[in-house]
Amino acid sequence: MHIPKWALFFDFHTMPANPDVGRNFDMDAITDWFAECGVDFVVFPARCNLGTAYYPTRIGIPHPSMQRDLYGELAAACHQRGIAISAYINVGLSHEEAYRHRDWTVLRADGRMYGEPFGHSFFRSMCYNTAYAAHVAAMAREVAEWYDVEGFFFDCFHTPPCIGVECMEKMLAAGVDFQDPEALNDFNYGKMLDMGRLLADTVRAVKADMLLYFNGIDFRAQAELGSYLELECLPQGGWGYELLPMVARYMRTLGKPTLNMTGRFQKSWGDFGGVRPEASVEYDCIHGIANGIRPTIGDHFHPRGDLNRAVMDLDRSIYLRLQQLEPWIDGAEPVVEVANVVTADYPGYWWAGGDRPQRKERAVQALKASTRMLSELKVQFDNAGTASAWDRYRVLVLPDEVEVDDELAARLQQHLDRGGAIISTGWSGLEPSRGGFALDAWGVDYRGDDPFDPAYIECGSPLAAGMPDMPVTLYERGTAIEARANTEVLATITAPYYNDAFDGRHGARYTPPDSGTGRPAVTRLGRVAHVSHPLFRTYYQSGSLPMRQIIANLLENYLPEPLIRAPGAPSFSRVTVTSQPGRRMVYVLAYLPEARGAGVNMIEEPLDLRDFAVSLRLDGRVPRRAYLAPGKEELALKVENGYATVCIPRVRGWATVVFEE
Repeated sequence: MHIPKWALFFDFHTMPANPDVGRNFDMDAITDWFAECGVDFVVFPARCNLGTAYYPTRIGIPHPSMQRDLYGELAAACHQRGIAISAYINVGLSHEEAYRHRDWTVLRADGRMYGEPFGHSFFRSMCYNTAYAAHVAAMAREVAEWYDVEGFFFDCFHTPPCIGVECMEKMLAAGVDFQDPEALNDFNYGKMLDMGRLLADTVRAVKADMLLYFNGIDFRAQAELGSYLELECLPQGGWGYELLPMVARYMRTLGKPTLNMTGRFQKSWGDFGGVRPEASVEYDCIHGIANGIRPTIGDHFHPRGDLNRAVMDLDRSIYLRLQQLEPWIDGAEPVVEVANVVTADYPGYWWAGGDRPQRKERAVQALKASTRMLSELKVQFDNAGTASAWDRYRVLVLPDEVEVDDELAARLQQHLDRGGAIISTGWSGLEPSRGGFALDAWGVDYRGDDPFDPAYIECGSPLAAGMPDMPVTLYERGTAIEARANTEVLATITAPYYNDAFDGRHGARYTPPDSGTGRPAVTRLGRVAHVSHPLFRTYYQSGSLPMRQIIANLLENYLPEPLIRAPGAPSFSRVTVTSQPGRRMVYVLAYLPEARGAGVNMIEEPLDLRDFAVSLRLDGRVPRRAYLAPGKEELALKVENGYATVCIPRVRGWATVVFEE
């Protein structure tokens, strides 16, 4: 199986009315471009989301204006250059086939066949319990048999629940209550997985070592279906700049090859005339590399095959610069010592139905905030679920919404038994019924939700470092807890005079702190610290820096000698560590997304950092030299007190320090 290193991804969604599909495709010029970029893997559509094919299919609908075997010619040209090619097939969308076969489409739970906005890319969806399933599987087999492709990218797998006759009969036979939103969505999710199994079995029967990815099926659910994972994330196209850091640190724990898919578009897919600044795309690529994730840059080919020279130059410039790091990327593994515990898989489609999407959103906000907070603190961490081992983590963080079932309780107890520590906030640590804490190790009792809104926190001396000497607002409502005997109380709750509410006469918008309650806000029992309120969601919603300082002080208690020390480093800088035999690499990134105009966040240029001091804990590995990759400029190295320290004269966007043993 080919494992991609430097990839390009192409959309080719082309309306059936387009008159000249493929007319100017110059396969030599296109593959020259790929080769100049050092690309080893390309994804290109054999069939797009309109449902038209770009090869002379005998099963589906060839694009009516295409006069050549477009996909086949490109596949042959790539193979001649030693470039692997994957076939994109949109599974959940097939608009031309939906137009011709209404019986293949989803009948939505509200009785409509079309969703809103009408005419949007997702206003029709295909039902996998109809004859469509065998049809699209046959097309995938056709492509696999004809072109010796290295893999398939199956897109838009998630579709809305269906109450059409095929789905309804299966639900009735299985005793599924279609009027129960959770049961309906669980049935729909099972249908998606069945479709994934059909496609995987179909193409692997042709070629066993296919590189398969199912975009829209949760990552963990692809354990057997897929052979690699890919994060689609256009930061200016709706995904935002918080997603890549969060998901990269999760997907790398799942034991599969990974790709970080960004794109050149100013807005989103299909923005033919939009192109982001080079620094913006480079940031996505180097951020992934610094976290152990290989890059792929997305584009949309013009229907005629016109080559977009600006995009070609962009791809070439970024890849040729970053490929100089290849000796220090190949086989490198992230080095971590902390993990956020993740219970919501990504993208999390199994959370659909009832109030589950709202619960998922709260959990995602907390995880995004914890990811940002720990990144700002230069902590080396994963976002890890129960599918991965936790042996290498010294501290586990349970951000705000991590309820603890029996399986998770056993994993947490094992972590404590081997000397690990836990920091939890908000409702984390509670049993799923929220009747109480799952483990006695917490040393506190749950007394329901906090009656105060807003509540204030006052920190005692163990948490006072860096905190304002005043009652600090806890902007999000939290829980009320009671400390058991032997449990330390590190901070307490101060009550307001009255809650922020309308009393029939006035709206109580002015709610100053009144008096201390003595009720715990932060507790510690041995190696478990708990905060009564959701500090991470508070940080996500308000950016309140004291929330971060509380977490920093708790980490200092359990991790007094962190893997990385970067005193004076600005909060926007990011520092990560990877390791190869005989050396470790420290990446320093200096970019800052800026909100502009109507709230568009973008990066226009890299930032400059001067005299950036960073120290790496030795862990028994003593470096004999330090230098900057790829140029191997030597850095003065100081080894003392268990750390190796260097000072980087200038970081322009990114720098990679190699500590060689």
